[in-house]
Amino acid sequence: MTFQPGTDLSEEEVQARVDEAIESNDVVLFMKGNRLMPQCGYSQRAVNLISQYVEEFETVDVLPALDGYRSALESHSGWETIPQTFVDGEFVGGSDILAELDERDELDETLQA
Repeated sequence: MTFQPGTDLSEEEVQARVDEAIESNDVVLFMKGNRLMPQCGYSQRAVNLISQYVEEFETVDVLPALDGYRSALESHSGWETIPQTFVDGEFVGGSDILAELDERDELDETLQA
């Protein structure tokens, strides 16, 4: 029998988790894996960029219900790609946007908003 991650989460449960994480955290990163063990290079890059400026931030592993998280996040951001960063409830972007902000010396200010 093959393990199917996320099959126990309904679309409504995933949407509720996304809504709660965005509303209740100053900075939240939806990523593949977790802060200690990112499961893709883009997620690792996002964690590294945010960690330069913010000590405490929330991460949400989307892998247990990837399709559900993509759909739920798209309703907030208009994007399907992972990772996605939100600051004070506002969508900032993925790892490429974080890197651009960092190159322009704007990431620290953006994360502190």
